[in-house]
Amino acid sequence: MMPKEINVGDIVKMKKVHPCGGDEWEVLRVGMDIRIKCLKCGRMVLMPRPKFEKGMKKVIKTVEKPNEQ
Repeated sequence: MMPKEINVGDIVKMKKVHPCGGDEWEVLRVGMDIRIKCLKCGRMVLMPRPKFEKGMKKVIKTVEKPNEQ
């Protein structure tokens, strides 16, 4: 299975709802681990990429990756 294309700044919807009631997260860091921030309460969570990809429902808003030279 190919890893999903996730960029810093993307807004994603997760399957599980955060205890504060929010289910939309902003991606802050991408790599082997993914850091996301809850858009409702501001809590940041670091999780392994496989767990993130399994728990992600969909990408709500995507940010274009800048051209690499």
